[in-house]
Amino acid sequence: MEKILIVDDDLSLLRILKMRLEVEKYRVTDVANGTDALSAAEDAVFDLAIIDYQLKDENGVDLMESLKKIDPELPVIILTAYGTINKAVSAMKKGAHSYLTKPFEDSELIHHVKRCLEKTQLKREVEALRTMVSENFGFENIIAKDEKMKAVLKKVVLAAETDSNILIEGESGTGKELIAKSIHVTSSRKNGPFIAINCAAIPESLFESELFGFKKGAFTGAEKNKKGFLEQARNGTFFFDEISEISISIQAKLLRVLQENEFYPLGGNEKIKFEARIIAATNRNLLEEISKGNFREDLYYRIHVIPIMLPPLRDRRECIPILAHCFLNEFRQQMGKDVNQFSPAAMKKLVDCPWPGNVRELKNVVEYCVAMSRNSVISKDLIMMDLESVRDELKPFKEAKLAFEKKYIIQLLELTNGNVSRAAKLAGKYRADFYDLMKKCGLRAEDFRDTV
Repeated sequence: MEKILIVDDDLSLLRILKMRLEVEKYRVTDVANGTDALSAAEDAVFDLAIIDYQLKDENGVDLMESLKKIDPELPVIILTAYGTINKAVSAMKKGAHSYLTKPFEDSELIHHVKRCLEKTQLKREVEALRTMVSENFGFENIIAKDEKMKAVLKKVVLAAETDSNILIEGESGTGKELIAKSIHVTSSRKNGPFIAINCAAIPESLFESELFGFKKGAFTGAEKNKKGFLEQARNGTFFFDEISEISISIQAKLLRVLQENEFYPLGGNEKIKFEARIIAATNRNLLEEISKGNFREDLYYRIHVIPIMLPPLRDRRECIPILAHCFLNEFRQQMGKDVNQFSPAAMKKLVDCPWPGNVRELKNVVEYCVAMSRNSVISKDLIMMDLESVRDELKPFKEAKLAFEKKYIIQLLELTNGNVSRAAKLAGKYRADFYDLMKKCGLRAEDFRDTV
């Protein structure tokens, strides 16, 4: 339900406008002056503002510009008397969507409001789809020549016809986001936004504000209202990639959103309705994570309505030649190179590889081959399969982060002879937080103290 802000110092007209719009099922906030309008805009996010051009002691266009400093995307309709049409046209040049000349009919008002909201929604859809414009995500673009992937695709097609939550499981690089996007563009929500976040890439300290959004002044640095990812996904699909990486505290808050279908932005006192389909993905076994206390069981059952398991590339080797040629054509066109095939020995090497990085790793290897090839045929020696040492060095982010923290804490404890207070001070951490890090890394202070 769209939210509309009306600003007019004519109280009788204000009441009439509110009644007309509420009949159309819009949520309306009505105020009589600019001060109250700015206050309302700081407390809530509106889809449209309707402002009288001539308010008492203030100008509606100046108010519009102040409101747009709070929310730059806010569309505005200016109400104007007959004699100020030229000024209303000038207001449109400054950012107003349109203007209405008093007096006006109900149908004219509703027409302007609907046209404005439709244009805004279309703009959001275009922006949301811009990230997807260079690729096609329909099911016809998913290579499923093997029986395992064909079975998966049948399940995916049925899942796209529902609005149920989906959990996509599979190793890194198996194409979980491609499946999620394909479900979105073939579902009833295809005209809505597709909002995807990588839960492992967002620092825990920022996760809540990014997810729920915030109001101006909610915390230090919150200089204006910001829509969170959950609100941006309205009427579309929200994709949580690597959902196992969300902290337990945020999991509890996300569960509440899924239970109640509404949430508060940080610093806000007005609930926002959550209207999106959830698709989550993970490369971990969530049941094992539950047993370790890393993932909430109740959240698991909320997202695990339709489970989809993607097979690793090593279990679908018959697809490797097809995938390899698809990537070859893609990269030779991008690079403008006359490279059009693999030698038989090169293809055999590709098919025999264990591919721990799955389709993503195959794509990277083919890109390297096209870039480095001086001939039209890719030879066996160009296929860099001595990547095992690189993979050993490049651990998963979470594992590498823990290894760094452990090494760093060991150095501090050795330097301070096991004095936790001094070590914490050197690290710029509170003593209690430093103890938590030591516990996470399995370290004890007494192991670093000199014994006589």
